Amino acid sequence: MANVNEVLKDMLKTDGALCSSLVDFNSGMMLGSAGTGLDLEAASAGNTEVVRAKMKTMKMLGLNEPIEDILITLGSQYHIIRPVQAKAGLFIYLVLDKAKGNLAMARRACLSCEHQLVM
Repeated sequence: MANVNEVLKDMLKTDGALCSSLVDFNSGMMLGSAGTGLDLEAASAGNTEVVRAKMKTMKMLGLNEPIEDILITLGSQYHIIRPVQAKAGLFIYLVLDKAKGNLAMARRACLSCEHQLVM
């Protein structure tokens, strides 16, 4: 496995990227982080509930497709949550400045990060 913090730091090269983390959604614990702009520990733990709720809803609906990403759009930021397909229970979290970022490039950065974290 690639160095988690280095891979997360590389994601910050994406235009508008503010911070990123790798999170275990079973425990809510952050496994690595990079950048600043908000309390990443609190945000990572809080987004654990978002992922759990979405997984529960998909199971209830009988949807058996994997989640590629979850997008939360705020007035000034995008928050991208990407479950790691190769390692159930982990997700990548990226916060992007809406005015400076490109959503498509940020999603690609999350995908690239996921591939570098293959375990």
